[in-house]
Amino acid sequence: MIRVLLVDDHQVVRRGLRTFLEIQDDIEVVGEAADGAEGVARAEELKPDVVLMDVKMPGTDGIEALRKLRELANPAKVLIVTSFTEQRTVVPALRAGASGYVYKDVDPEALAGAIRSVHAGHVLLQPEVADALLAQDAPGNGTGRGSTLTEREKEVLGLIADGRSNREIARALVLSEKTVKTHVSNILMKLDLADRTQAALWAVRHGLTG
Repeated sequence: MIRVLLVDDHQVVRRGLRTFLEIQDDIEVVGEAADGAEGVARAEELKPDVVLMDVKMPGTDGIEALRKLRELANPAKVLIVTSFTEQRTVVPALRAGASGYVYKDVDPEALAGAIRSVHAGHVLLQPEVADALLAQDAPGNGTGRGSTLTEREKEVLGLIADGRSNREIARALVLSEKTVKTHVSNILMKLDLADRTQAALWAVRHGLTG
C-alpha cells in the first residue's frame, strides 16, 4: 500500500481527494492537514510514502513546508498541487525537493498514476517546467561541476531527468540496481545536490536530457 498524506487548506478538496483515493486498491490515505505547519507535523508523525501538498495555504505554504520536511530528512515523496496560473510556483517547489506536481483539475486516474509514479522513484518533470527552468537560468551556469562526471554518470543523469526510476535505469543500461544507486550517489556528491529531483533539474539546465 502507498501511504498518502493530504495537505490542503480546503476541507472540500481534501474530502474529494480522500473519496477518490480510498477506492484505489494500492493507495491508503493515512491523514490530512489544513496548512503547511500541520502537514510537516503530520508527516513526521505518520511517516507517509507520498505527501500531496497544496502550494498556497495560510501561514506556512507548501514550498516552505517542503523545505522543512527536507531539513528534517523526512523520506516522503512530495507531489505538489498547483493550478495552470501558478506555474511560477512549480520551479521553486521542485528546487525545494518536490518529486513533481499535478494540476488541480487533474483527471482522478492521472492523479493516482502520479502518486504511484513518484512513489516508484520517478521525477515528474513536464516540458513547460523544463522551459521555465531554461528561461530562468543562464546557460552554462555551474557547468564546471559537470566536468567531473564520468560518461556513465552522465548517462544515468540523463535518464533521471527523463523520469526513470533506478530499476528502469538499470534495465536500460544493463546494470544492477546497486550499481545505479552508487552512480546516483556519486552524481549527487559531485554536483553538490540534495536529491534526484535537483539532479533532474540540473540535467535539464545543462542539456543532458534524452
